[in-house]
Formats: sequence, C-alpha cells, structure tokens
Amino acid sequence: MNSLELERRWARLQPRERQLVGLAGGAVAVLLLWFVALRPAWQTWQQVPAQARALEADWMQMQRLATEARDLKTQPPVNATQAAQALKSATDRLGAHGKLNQIGDRATLNVNGASPEQLRTWLAEVRSGARARPIELQVNRAEGGLSGQIVVSLASAS
Repeated sequence: MNSLELERRWARLQPRERQLVGLAGGAVAVLLLWFVALRPAWQTWQQVPAQARALEADWMQMQRLATEARDLKTQPPVNATQAAQALKSATDRLGAHGKLNQIGDRATLNVNGASPEQLRTWLAEVRSGARARPIELQVNRAEGGLSGQIVVSLASAS
C-alpha cells in the first residue's frame, strides 16, 4: 500500500472510526514506549540498591583479604620444625575427627565428622601458625559432619 491509497481509506472512514484508529495507534505507541524505554529503566532502578549492597559486601571482603594477606606477609617465617608443630597442634584440637600426614612441604588432613567451625578454625591455625596455604580441598557433608581431605602447602623457610 502506498500513502495515496492510505489517505483515500482514511477519508472514507467515519469520524468515530478515525477516533478509534487514533486511540488504537496511541495505545500501541504507549505500549511501545513502556516496553522499549520505561520498563527496562524501571527494572534497573529497582535492582540497583541490591546490586550496590552486593558489590559493597564484595569490596569489604576483598579489603579484609588484602589486610589479612599484608598481615601474613609481615609475619616472620617459620622453620620446618615450627610448622610441623603448629600443624600437629591444630590437628590435635580436631581430636578423632582429623588425621594428618606430612610429606615434605605438603601436609594432608583427612577429616571425618568434623564440624564446619572446627575445619575453619584448623585452616586459620595452620595458615597463621605454620604459614601453610590450602592447595586442594575435597570435603563433603556427611551424617556426622564434614568428611574429606585438605592438602596444604607449607612455606619454604629454613
């Protein structure tokens, strides 16, 4: 259809039909404006506060980790004997829930039925006391608690 034919059809419409076509066109324009411009902006506006809180929490966590890393860097190195003693001491606090095997600069903790808090405490102790860092973690939730294996690498200080 060309514009001349559309003009002829428009002229043949009754005034009431012209009004209804105009209203329908207006309704389509409003819907198009809503779905293209207003709705995406509205959704973004509603999501921003939650995203900002999540980003702030991530930023604070990164700041805590950076502070912890700086603190660990400033601590004096420990020798192999001190590291082994710190590992043994932390593992002893796990009681029957943990068994430690150390070979060279790697130590493997086998846990069975430990609580998440016990495991978190053990990791914190070996990180600060033995300067060990976790390199492998395979832990599953079992009936009596957490079970699995944690491998840590000891700092190479003499």
